[in-house]
Amino acid sequence: MGKQPVKVKAVVYALSPFQQKVMPGLWKDLPGKIHHKVSENWISATLLLAPLVGVYTYVQNYQEKEKLEHRCLYWKVDVVPGKP
Repeated sequence: MGKQPVKVKAVVYALSPFQQKVMPGLWKDLPGKIHHKVSENWISATLLLAPLVGVYTYVQNYQEKEKLEHRCLYWKVDVVPGKP
């Protein structure tokens, strides 16, 4: 005897466009959640952000000095005040 195919009823899942909510719990009380996370992890956040802010400030200052150096190259005077 051979195997006979058996009909299987398929289940179709569908979402109603009127009932779809994308991550509804994510946006609920968002400021409270952010405050809770920051107050729990302020040391870690400080240790992460301080070097990033420091490096960013250093790079901005360095680039500004470099721009001014190229701009005023011919006007630069290397004379120490008080010495001829």
